[in-house]
Amino acid sequence: MSFSHDQAEIIGLQAVAWLAANDDLLPVFMGASGVSEADLRENLTDPAFQGSVLDFLLMDDVWIIAFCDAQGLAYDVPMQARAVLPGGGEMHWT
Repeated sequence: MSFSHDQAEIIGLQAVAWLAANDDLLPVFMGASGVSEADLRENLTDPAFQGSVLDFLLMDDVWIIAFCDAQGLAYDVPMQARAVLPGGGEMHWT
C-alpha cells in the first residue's frame, strides 16, 4: 500500500495520540526524546514530530504490535507511513 502525505499524517497523529494515552510508554518516550507534555501538545500536528514518534515505536516490535492492534492496522503500516513523513527516507549506507 502506498501512502499519500495526508494518509501518513493520519497514521502519525494516531501514533501520537496512542502514545499520549499509554501511561507506561509515554514516560519512556519523553525521557528518551527530552520532550515535555507542552512540547507534545504543541507538536501534535507536526509531521516531523509524528515521524519521530513512529521512529520511537518502530524500535520495538511489541510497541508496534500494540499500536497496530489498537488501531486495527496491518503491522507494516507504521513503517510505510514513516517513509512518507519528513526524514523518513531510507538510509543508504555507502
